[in-house]
Amino acid sequence: MDDFEKYISKNKHLFDDHRADKRKIWDAIESDLDKQKTIYLWKSPLLKVAATLLVLFGVFSIMQLYLNSNYNYNKQNSVAHQELQDIDSYYKNLVSFQVQLVKNNTRLQPENKKEFLSFMDELDEEYNTLRQEMTKNLNNEYILEAIVNNYKKRIELIENLLKQINESKNTNTNEGYIL
Repeated sequence: MDDFEKYISKNKHLFDDHRADKRKIWDAIESDLDKQKTIYLWKSPLLKVAATLLVLFGVFSIMQLYLNSNYNYNKQNSVAHQELQDIDSYYKNLVSFQVQLVKNNTRLQPENKKEFLSFMDELDEEYNTLRQEMTKNLNNEYILEAIVNNYKKRIELIENLLKQINESKNTNTNEGYIL
């Protein structure tokens, strides 16, 4: 045994005299329970600064995501819009050239010209309706396909009319239109 254990065994009777007063200990615990120690974190200036920075970072991140998504959407729309403009200008020039050939044709009777041009005007109205639909939804491939088909229909009608005129002209003379 070491010295400390020997001391405890010799003085064992002295330890029995001092008993813990349980009532006194419990009263001290209860008095500490009545005093609530509340720490208000939002009153700390350091925490206020950290929370402000966190909110600002969150708002900035959300704005960046929103702006980037709009930029990408507008970029895609501008590509589709440019493609539509290219198609539109190509076909518009082709149709206007061929309509001018029909208008300048002397072999076609005025009633037939008027009927043909009114039919072309109906196709123009259909095109304008499709064009308005396209501005609402640029990603709709069906509308783009319908616009192209409208142009093809117009070109085909003009080509058929000019072919008929040229065939009747070739039987009479050797002159013809070259497209």
